[in-house]
Amino acid sequence: MRAVVQRVSEASVAVDGQVVGAIGRGFLVLLGVTHSDGEAEAASLARKIAGLRIFEDAAGKFNLALADVGGAVLVVSQFTLYGDARKGRRPSFTDAARPEQAEPLCDYFVARLAGEGVTVQTGRFGAMMAVHLINDGPVTLWLDTAVSGER
Repeated sequence: MRAVVQRVSEASVAVDGQVVGAIGRGFLVLLGVTHSDGEAEAASLARKIAGLRIFEDAAGKFNLALADVGGAVLVVSQFTLYGDARKGRRPSFTDAARPEQAEPLCDYFVARLAGEGVTVQTGRFGAMMAVHLINDGPVTLWLDTAVSGER
C-alpha cells in the first residue's frame, strides 16, 4: 500500500457537489493499493499513520500524534499513486490493484485506523472527487509498505 499523508488544518471531499467527508486538524491520506497488498499491509499502515508524530510540541519538535492534538483523518482512495510514467507521456496503471481487490482493502484500512482510536472520514471509492485542503506547514510524507527494493 502507498499513502501520501498531508498534515492539514482542514480538508474535505465532495462528490457531485456534495461534501461526503470533512475534517478539521489532522491528516489527509491519499491511499493506493497494489496487487500484492493484503490485510497485513493495511493494518501496518493504519498503525503507522495513527502513531505518526508530525505535529509540533511546545518546543517546535515533531513529537505529537493525532491523539495528542485531537486530530482526525480524511482517507481518499487514489489508484493513480501506482501510476508509472517512466516511459512515454501517458502513465501506466498496471501496478494499481483492480477495484474488486482495492475497495475492500481501503475499507479494511479505514476500519483499522478507526480501531486505533482515530476519527476517520472518507471519500467515495471509484467516484470523481473534488478534494479541498489547507496544508499545515506544509508537511507531506509518502509512506509505502513495500519492502525496500520492491515495487
